[in-house]
Amino acid sequence: MGLTVYIVNFIVNLISSLGYISIVILMALESLIAPVPSEAVMPFAGFLIAEGTFDFPGVIFFSTLGSLIGSLISYCLGYWGGRPLVERWGRYLLLDRHHLTLTEEYFKKKGDITILICRFIPVIRHLISIPAGMGKMNLLKFCLYTVIGAGLWNAFLAYIGYILRSNWTEVMKYSHILDYLVIAALIAIIGYYIYSYQNNRRKAGKDAGAPGDKHS
Repeated sequence: MGLTVYIVNFIVNLISSLGYISIVILMALESLIAPVPSEAVMPFAGFLIAEGTFDFPGVIFFSTLGSLIGSLISYCLGYWGGRPLVERWGRYLLLDRHHLTLTEEYFKKKGDITILICRFIPVIRHLISIPAGMGKMNLLKFCLYTVIGAGLWNAFLAYIGYILRSNWTEVMKYSHILDYLVIAALIAIIGYYIYSYQNNRRKAGKDAGAPGDKHS
């Protein structure tokens, strides 16, 4: 709880000092696997809209710009660093070149809807740009759907802050519950994937060791 209070105070002080530019910085960090929750940034920005300090178009523009900048940096990390990382360390995470190929095929076919939907999912939205880069997703489509998804999410949170006004911190309390549920679901999915992977390897090993048909 102490860390949450510290982060919220940091965000409030930074926005109060730097204005719109701070929103760009914070939302860029939010898209870069940094402990900067949009649920703290945008509702406070919405509160400032209600106070007359900010205006709604400015908040949406600069927050979405920040989200795009951070997402593009993550995309580039995945694009240029993903393959060497998997080739060197992937075996420890049960990953290999075949999985990279599958990722590339997936983001060519379904990258647009995946990026759009994942912008609304806690935890996932911080990470999704990296596999999009690893999958060599079309950059124009990546930017387009990132802007749409991030813009809608940022606008929603800013509007909630506008409505709640001085009670904008309530968003943080309830967002943690959703975060925990998503993390639990991710752990379950990863656990199931690892179990299935190991099980398939065992079956493949047994099949390879079984005597084949002999033909005269």
